[in-house]
Amino acid sequence: MAEKKNYYEILGVSKDASEEEIKTAYRKLAKQYHPDLHPGDQAAAEKFKEINEANETLSDKQKRAAYDYELAHPGMGGMGGAGFGGAGFGGFGDIFETIFQGFGGGAVHRDDTGENIQLEMKLSFMDAAKGCTREASYFRNCPCPSCRGTGAKNGNAYKTCSKCGGQGQVRFAQDTLFGRTVRVGACPDCGGTGKIVTEKCPDCKGKGYTRKETTVTLNIPAGVDTGSYIVKRGFGQAGTGGAAPGDLIVVFRVEPHKLFRREKMDLYLDLPVPFSVAALGGTVKVPDIDDTFDYTIPEGTQSGTVFTVRGKGLKTRNGTGNLYLKVFVEVPTRLSKEQKKKLEEGTRIDLKQYDKAKKFADNVSALYGKSPY
Repeated sequence: MAEKKNYYEILGVSKDASEEEIKTAYRKLAKQYHPDLHPGDQAAAEKFKEINEANETLSDKQKRAAYDYELAHPGMGGMGGAGFGGAGFGGFGDIFETIFQGFGGGAVHRDDTGENIQLEMKLSFMDAAKGCTREASYFRNCPCPSCRGTGAKNGNAYKTCSKCGGQGQVRFAQDTLFGRTVRVGACPDCGGTGKIVTEKCPDCKGKGYTRKETTVTLNIPAGVDTGSYIVKRGFGQAGTGGAAPGDLIVVFRVEPHKLFRREKMDLYLDLPVPFSVAALGGTVKVPDIDDTFDYTIPEGTQSGTVFTVRGKGLKTRNGTGNLYLKVFVEVPTRLSKEQKKKLEEGTRIDLKQYDKAKKFADNVSALYGKSPY
């Protein structure tokens, strides 16, 4: 038999943890392992699923009581095991839940909140680096303004459900291994709302929502990266029976840049340096996020050398990164007699003669409207 998962260890709490401690631990871990923050990471997805499973059990008093019993008596197994295989019952969790419901607990709570909507938005490298404002347009179920999402005409054409007396819950008798018990469930007549619509809203035909296009403005902070997301509360699908709508989750995908490579807040740049400057030392123009600046290359710099320019990376709410310059020295293979003579005399050769450097200069010119040379 598979070993019982220890939900307390999964959430990192003690067995006598309070409801608030469990809730706090769950929220912290759910945020840490949310799939939107780890796209394509199967291990993170499994961890997120495990965290939700643990919270679902430990945040419910009846399920937690049944789970604690199973954890303390691992040899007993579930009631669906060999000893009671033909009885048609589930594990101790189901029996404990039924027993507790029989004493008036375990009421079924409906969650009529609307579903979340997730969109993907592409951003250029520079827009993501500097921050920007964008609009997102999409179709969703919006709460009907005429009935305020209730589905009833004018929002008040309904009556109290006679079956449940407006409670939204009814009790059902059930014969179990321990005798007759009573459980609580959603009222079948009103679906758990406690209300019966007497006249449907003519605008939404009683659905409580209308389908329409919605446009939201997103203020995107500097430094977002692929997998980062923004949540717009209440801009998801409409809820049921006037319940709150879900949320809009916009996930960003940042396009690559021709010059820079990014790792968190740091930027990396392959910097072409003239052969003569690498050998003799000198100053070169280096691009950053906003403009170009002068950087001194020391004498005798070898190809592959990496220089760190602090504070020239991305500026975000969490701080500022660095710019790392990886030097490559492109030695010309075809020189004219005049160029050879200049090289022998120690005179700088025009770097625009080199293929890679020319491409670099073209990219900088397109970005800032001026050449680095």
